[in-house]
Amino acid sequence: MGGIADVVVGYTGGKQPNPTYQNIMDTTEAVMVEFNPDVISYEEILNEWAGMHAPYYASKGQYRSAIFYQNEEQQKVAVAKVAALGRDGERNVFVDVEPVSTFYRGEEYHQDFLDKQSSGVRW
Repeated sequence: MGGIADVVVGYTGGKQPNPTYQNIMDTTEAVMVEFNPDVISYEEILNEWAGMHAPYYASKGQYRSAIFYQNEEQQKVAVAKVAALGRDGERNVFVDVEPVSTFYRGEEYHQDFLDKQSSGVRW
């Protein structure tokens, strides 16, 4: 996708430092997307996320659905995306919208996971 510089798998949204997959503690599995806003917008990235995600069941901790934002404009876009997913209240949506917190890079075996699979199958 044009404008995406990097995507990193990791952990965020918690208070305990240095989480790992084996010791996830209070964090959430997440991806950090580095992008050029002159090429692709935060909203377009959230549209892609929404097209691959169905946050219609409550989850907590490691597997909860969350959108993290860096500023008020991103917060507004994220809140609007959650409302759209919920059809403005017609459907329950379970997505936390939170300010960005410390992001910890995940283990190397999680990075580019699909590319590392021997079958080469992509979903």
